[in-house]
This record gives sequence, structure tokens and C-alpha cells, in this order.
Amino acid sequence: MGGLNRRQVLGLFGAGAGGAALLASGLLPGVAQAAAQAAAVPPSPPDPVAATYLRVLLRHTRWAEQQFDPVAGIYPARDFTFAVVLGNALLLTRGGYDAETAGIGQEELKAHTLATIRHFAASNLLTGGAEWGRKLFFDTTFQSYFLLAARLLWTDLDEPTRRHVERITTEQAAYTTSLGDKNDPASGSWTPNGLRGGFAGDTKLEEMGVYAQSLAPALAWAPGDPRAQAWRDAFGAWSRNEGGLPAADLANPRLVDGHPVSANTATNLYDTFLVENHGSFGPHYQEELWRTSGRNAMHFLAAGTPLPEVLTAQPNGELLWRTMLLMTSDAGEPLMPMVADREHLYGRDVIPLAFRAQVLGDRHAARAEADLAARLEPYQAYAPADRITKFSGEPKYEPEARAELAISYLLHEWRANHGGPVAAVTKAEFDAHAAGAADFGAGPGLLAHRSPAAWAGTVTKPGFVKFAWQPHHDDWLFVLGGANPMVLPATNIAVRERHATTYARVRDGFDGTVGVLRFDTGYAAFATLPTGAAVYASTGVAEGEGVLDVHNLVMPGVPGLDGDRTYTTAEGTVTIPAQAAPTGARTDELAFAPVTARHVRMLGVQPDPQYGYSLWAFEVRDGDGPDLALNAATSASSASPGKEAKYATDGSPTTRWAVSTSDRTRADSWLAADLGAPRTIDRVRLSWEAAAGRKYRVETSPDGTAWTPVATYPVPAVRSTGGRLDIDGRAGISVESPNPLTVTGNRVTLSDGPPAPFVAELHPGPVTATGRVETGSPAVEATVTDGFLVLLNLSGTAATGTATLPAEKGTYRLYRGEQTLTRTGTEISYALAAAEGRIEPPRFTARGPAGLEAVVRDASRVDLTAPSGFLPVAVTVTPEGGRPRRVVLPPHRTVPVEFRELRPYPLADLALGRTTFPAEPLPPGMSSPAAAVDDDPKTAWRPGPDGRMVVDLGAVAAVSAVELAWTPGRRPATTIETSVDGLTYRAAGTGPARYVAVRTAWRTGDASLTRMSVRT
Repeated sequence: MGGLNRRQVLGLFGAGAGGAALLASGLLPGVAQAAAQAAAVPPSPPDPVAATYLRVLLRHTRWAEQQFDPVAGIYPARDFTFAVVLGNALLLTRGGYDAETAGIGQEELKAHTLATIRHFAASNLLTGGAEWGRKLFFDTTFQSYFLLAARLLWTDLDEPTRRHVERITTEQAAYTTSLGDKNDPASGSWTPNGLRGGFAGDTKLEEMGVYAQSLAPALAWAPGDPRAQAWRDAFGAWSRNEGGLPAADLANPRLVDGHPVSANTATNLYDTFLVENHGSFGPHYQEELWRTSGRNAMHFLAAGTPLPEVLTAQPNGELLWRTMLLMTSDAGEPLMPMVADREHLYGRDVIPLAFRAQVLGDRHAARAEADLAARLEPYQAYAPADRITKFSGEPKYEPEARAELAISYLLHEWRANHGGPVAAVTKAEFDAHAAGAADFGAGPGLLAHRSPAAWAGTVTKPGFVKFAWQPHHDDWLFVLGGANPMVLPATNIAVRERHATTYARVRDGFDGTVGVLRFDTGYAAFATLPTGAAVYASTGVAEGEGVLDVHNLVMPGVPGLDGDRTYTTAEGTVTIPAQAAPTGARTDELAFAPVTARHVRMLGVQPDPQYGYSLWAFEVRDGDGPDLALNAATSASSASPGKEAKYATDGSPTTRWAVSTSDRTRADSWLAADLGAPRTIDRVRLSWEAAAGRKYRVETSPDGTAWTPVATYPVPAVRSTGGRLDIDGRAGISVESPNPLTVTGNRVTLSDGPPAPFVAELHPGPVTATGRVETGSPAVEATVTDGFLVLLNLSGTAATGTATLPAEKGTYRLYRGEQTLTRTGTEISYALAAAEGRIEPPRFTARGPAGLEAVVRDASRVDLTAPSGFLPVAVTVTPEGGRPRRVVLPPHRTVPVEFRELRPYPLADLALGRTTFPAEPLPPGMSSPAAAVDDDPKTAWRPGPDGRMVVDLGAVAAVSAVELAWTPGRRPATTIETSVDGLTYRAAGTGPARYVAVRTAWRTGDASLTRMSVRT
């Protein structure tokens, strides 16, 4: 790591308090400062991102001080609030303290902080207390923050407190090590499942990380303890297995901290390098490897103790990061298409990026970190002001985020003294690097695509089913997370069949995805294009399809949240005012023509996607008269205990009715009041809790049996039949549907009416005319969108036919397959399997006469046949990405035209672009085996001594041949091996296989492998 280690520093400046004083001043473990600087003013922020963190922490101190208990004289134990001391300690030991911003004087803050450290050091179970500590979940996480705060303020602590801190540090490690690979009895169901781990539904990556982080402080601050070797062994075992995946690990003999990766035993990842938690994909947990690493690393760096190798050579870490990049929003935090309880928790998402950027030197992580930091202050200013974890989550996230911002600041400070700031890539470079498409499998239920202009996903995990699209990766445009619907009107629709197709640039010449789903009520499909556009087509699977809920907040400083949302249709423009702040509730007053009725009810049409329906009050009036429903006999479709129907009409503002937990997703829940006798009424007032109905009807009845609608909520602000919609200048949508397009409140519905077939094209820019084309088959939908031909078979049987495509100013696009030019366009033949979706890019353009026949073989070859006649025909054909060529076609003759300088996409090589092993960290002497499957003749895999590589084909295939191409020079002896499970291999180059390996007897000076091809 370079620099002075802790022993050297303490030797130079004196042990114990002197070394801690140096740490507090920001000089430990920097190497650029001289001893005389120890007494100087603490350093200023080392870079603009760190300066942002310091300002945010100063302002966040206002929230922290609101939690202070003046009677007890400490920050409370509740929700681990006392962990605010780490942020306090940072502010107290760095320059630029601003009492006005913090809301408290520096000396008073110091007194609060020291009193809290003194109290909780003594009340920890490991020091004889009874209040907290030792328990791995979640005490040790906050214990890690607490111990680091104590070290920052070491010289200000009294001797008993120092002894307590040292005891907590070492005895936690002793306790964790004493468990072996068994469960912590105090942590209940939180278990790593030994060193075997687990991945389906609930990864054990996080649990193993917690075990490791309970050991890190002792290894950092007490490396000379006689028990330290046992602690190191346990820390290494848990850390190396965090990202465990046997098929990858068994292929990697690399030693990490003296142990081979191949000795790992855990399975904590899906084989597509995805992490699940809470029963579904949660990108927040995809980051957990680096979140715990950031906490751990800061102890080692602060103590001047060398980092364990596993923190900088994390097995499978880079492949996990690759999938993390695919999910990154424009704000640097992950997009959350499934779990929503950690969405928009900006303060919590900083530390993984800070660790990767500042410790690992990752320039792409530095870009994401800078983007997230740029959002922190406007986010913090938004109500409830000062907090840095809003919108969702648990109370303990707030002190946790404060602590992790402080750690992130310290990581920047360390980096400034060890090589200087990490230069972030540009946004364009980041977007190009992060682009890609991946099918993570039916289990995770995610088909994802990140292009430079948009993110899109087909989600099939039960309870989260949706077609997601975020133009410009804008996490503040459309509501994405959890049970919030996207395109489909509900997320609880059962998927009966899933058909997923991915296109990869290295293999197909472009990135894209198609997801075709079968439901009980029909088929729907979603195709995503490299331009950021998407195409949705449906047979009409539900009422009110094409749902997009729009964020509409005023959060100055965050792009898109500094004003109202504007919707433009063929009929005109409507602006819907932004919400000034989240209210968590809503009051609706609906007036209607006077009616006489005894019974009045609210009948739900669409519930809140998370919590259903809940009313504080249900009032019924005639004009300005009294509430006729007050204390009326009230009934409901269901109710939660203690929230029965009567509480909606009892006149109390503190009681409410709520549907039962099991009925939260039920659309037609109802609440009815019996007025006791027929009464004339003309309005109702509904005061909703946060679980406010998205849509409902007010109905009346003379007898409580026959009901008549009198009012509907909400009334659309936009109702258009013009087939196009611009949303705030950020997205443009063209629609062909028999139903109108509506905007109601902050909900867009593209086909607002009964189930009906429709097609929508979504663009991350201005709306364009529909590209829908005729196919001659009611089961097949097709569009030409941004030049790409999208074919979707929305049926359970194979379909053949001819699609009619328009020409543009005499220029015809040619797609793979057979087509004939007409006077107005092209007629192209198609043959689709049941429920097949296909994207065909334009491989060529042609200028020629009607009747010309073209058969496109691939991106470099097209066969042209002249129309009937007696004279030669001249045709100009231009390949995508190539130069035009003039071809003369003799009558009745077919002329093959080949552009040999171009790649003949799609390439029939199963290995191209696939995941390869060993993954980083690589064995000595070996370069990345990905270079053998990247279709670049300028790159090559250097095996290293007796090196072996594995390519994961993604699924079992019938392999007929494996071909190897080498650089000039002596070729090493090789053996081809295949496996169906990645665990057991046989020496064979043919047969069923998912994993194909090349074993070499490579020696220094031998050739390198430029290409490994696998064919069926």
C-alpha cells in the first residue's frame, strides 16, 4: 500500500495517544506530511466530492441533534442513533466547522459526542454492560462505526473509556471466531448458512460480510494480539466466500492471502452474477460486497495496518460490478425494479462507490460517486429537510448513512495521500462502458438492457412483474421500484410463459432484448433497442394497460424535479403542478348532482400498490350541511385488526379504516356507510392515509344491494386519441390503440379502457410517427423503430407471413431474410416460432427498381436478383457502417454481393462475449481470458504457467467443435474440456456442455490465444 504503517508512525510520534492524535488530525497514515504538521490546523477537504460530504454532514448534524436526549445526556440507543458519533468525530477533527450550518456549537457537539462514546463503551455487552453489542446482526455494524469514532477522538477519551474501546475491539473478534462457521445465537434467523452460503431469494453475501466486518477492527487495531492469527483465518474465510460461486471459483487457482480461490465453498450468487434479497433482485445488495469492504478498509487504513489482500483482490468482485454497472441510474445509485424499500436512499449508496473509487482506483465508480454526490445536497434540502435517507427504509438507516458518509470522506482523504485523486471518466465514457444486455434467468426474473440513452427491463419475478423503461437512466422520471406497476397495470399478474432473447454487440453487432410473456389473458412483449427506444405490444391482457407513474416533485438542483410536468398530445399541452413536498396522505372532495340514497360507498378500482386502501375519514354531505355519515353503521370488504370500518366514520382524526393485509392488492375493496334513512346528498369527502386509492368510484344505493355510480376519481387531465404523447420533453411515445391515452394525476395510461390489442413505441427524446407496419397476421405485430425491424409473435403457434415496410425517399432498408422491393416499400418474409420476438437491424440499404429481390445472409453478404425484364439493372447497395457499391444485375440472374471488410453479423460462435473464468483476481502470469472471446484479433489471452481458461456458454448446448486461434510463435500443448455444471469436466471437444475449458502446458515465450470459438 505504500506509506508508513502504524508501528512506524507510533514510533515516530509516540505510542497510544500521540498516534491517535495524528489520526485525528488527518495525517495518519499519510506519507506526505512531516512530523511538525501534527499540531497544524486539520486538512481541508481533499477534493470537491469530499467537500460535498463534509457540507452534508454539517447540515445533517441538525437532524442528529434533534435525536439527542438532554435528560440522559447522550444520543439514544434506539435505532442505533448513537452511531451519529462517527460523523460528529469527523467534523470535530477536520477544519471548517460551521456552527450555524450544524445548528450547534463545536464544543457542545464535542461534549455530546464524548459523553455518548463514554456511555456506550461502558454499556456494551463485551465490557460488562447490558445495553448493546456482541450480536452480529446488527450491533456489529454500528459497533464498527462506534469504534472508528472513538479512534478519531482517542486523545479526548478518558482511560476507562479507552480500555473499554480496546476490549470491545478484541473481544468481538474473539466471540465471532469462537462461533466457527456456526450461527450467532443472538442473531436469530440471520445466518450465513455456514461457509456454504445461499443465493436463491436471499443471498448470504451480506451475512458473510457481517461476520467478516466484526473481525476487521481487531485485525486493524490489535494485530499483535496472540489470538490475531485465528482472527485472520476467520476474516479471510468469510471474506473470500462472500462472492462465492463454485463454477467460477473452482476455475481459479489464484492465492488470496495465501489461500486458493478454488478452495472457496460458498454459493452466494446466481450463475449470472446477480444477487437476490427479500425474495427478489435488490441492487442494493449487489453493492454489499463493497459496502462492508469500505467499513473494514477504513479501520485498516486509519490504523496504518496493511490491508488484507482479499479487500483488493475480491473473488468474483469484478463480475458482480459488471452487472451493477448495468443497473446504474444517472444519479450514480442503482435502479431498483423489484425491492423498493431501499430506493432513493442516497446517503446509504455512497460508501460502495467510494470504496471502489478511492481504494480500488476504479474510474467508472468515481464517475458514479461524483454523480451521486452532486445529488446529495438538493436531496438533503428536500422535505423532511436535513435527512439523507428519505422516501423508504428503516430509522436506523439515517445514523448508518451519516457514519458511511464520514467513512467515505476518510477514504478520499486517504487517497489524497496515496496517489492523489482518482480521475473520473466522463459521462459519455461511463455510459459506453456500462452499456450491455443480459438475461439473468427465469429465477431472478430479470432481462435487462442499458444503452447510452436508456435503461429497460422485463421483470417476471412474481409480485414484481412489469416492463420497465427509464429514458436517460432518469430515476426521477418514472416510478420504478417494488410493486409499482410499469406498462402492465399491476405487478401481481401471473406469468405463465417467459421467452427471453438477448442480442450482444460482439455477436450480433448491437445490444438489445426481447421479452415475450404469456398471461392467462393473452400475450405481451417488450423489445429494447440500442438507441434507447422500446416497443411494447399486447393482445390486450388487462384493463388500463400502458401504465407509467411519473415522479412530480419540486427538488431544486435535481434535473427534472425543478418544476411541473408538461404533457403534449395531438390535441394540445397540459401542465400538471408539481408536489411541493411529500404529504403521505391525500384528501379528495367529490361533488355530483344531488341524489337521494340511504347507502353510500367507496368502491376501489385501483389500490395503492404497496398498502391498498386506508381512510382516516369518510364524510357525506348535502352542500355545506353536517356530515351525514358521522357515527353511521359502517361496513367494509375487509379490515386490519384495530382498523375496522367504524373508525372511518367516528369523527376522530387519529383512527382509521384499513383493508386487511391479505387484501392490500385487491382492487375492488370497499367501505360503505348506512345513513339510517334516505337522505339527499351531493358530495363526499375522503381523507386518505398514505394508502390512498389510485382509482375508485363513489356509489349510492337505496337498499345496500343495487348500486349506482355518482362520481369517479380521478378525472383525467389529458384524454387524447391522437396517438402521441410527449412527457416533459424527456420521453416521446406513439400509440396505436382503440382506447384513448390519458393522464390522470401523475399516472399516464397509454390504452385507458377495456382490454384491447395495442402497440406503443417509447423514445428517449421527441415523439415520432408510429413505425407500426402491416404483417398480414393478427397474431404478429411489427414496427420499424429507429430503423430496427421488430417482429413479435403474440400467440402460442408458429406464424409465417409477409410484412410490408415503407421506403424512405427511394431508399430501401434491407433486413436479414428474403424481401422484394415494391414501388412504395419492401415486402419481407418472416417465420416466427410460437411466442418468438425478434429484432433485425438494417444490414444494408439499397437503391433499385421495384421487383428487385434481396436475400440478406448476414451483415456482409446479400444476394440480389434482378426483376423480370430484358435489360441489365443497376443497383446501389450500402452496408451499415460501410461504403456504397454499384452492382449491375444481368436479367434473371442472382448476383452475390460480399463486403469482406465487414464482420458477418450475427456470428455463429457460442463463446463470443460470454463470461470467462478465471475472473479477477487472476493467477500470476495470466491475462484476462475474456480477450479470447471478444472478437478482437488485437487482444489475446496469455495463459501463464500451465494456465487454464473456461468459457460459460450460458446454457447447455450441443457442442460440435471448439476452434483455437493463436498469435505467432510456439503453440502450447492444449486439452479441451467440457462440463454441464462447471464442477466436473471431461476431456472432450464435443457433446452437451455449458462450460468449455482450454487447459494448456504454456511456458514463457509461447503464443497467446486470440480466439476461442465454440460451434454447434
